[in-house]
Amino acid sequence: MRKERRGARLRALISDRRGASAVEYGLILSLVFLAVMGAIATLGSSVQARWNDIAEKVTSL
Repeated sequence: MRKERRGARLRALISDRRGASAVEYGLILSLVFLAVMGAIATLGSSVQARWNDIAEKVTSL
């Protein structure tokens, strides 16, 4: 009887798909995070170059 209960619980656990959705959302969130970090890194370097150019022009006056 206990084996039957354990088997039923194991089958219910295996057929449960709620965790799969959480994993999928986690993967999507990590991909969005990586895309945002890449955009910030690219934007940051271009902004830094622009400010360095402005600083050189100001000091040369």
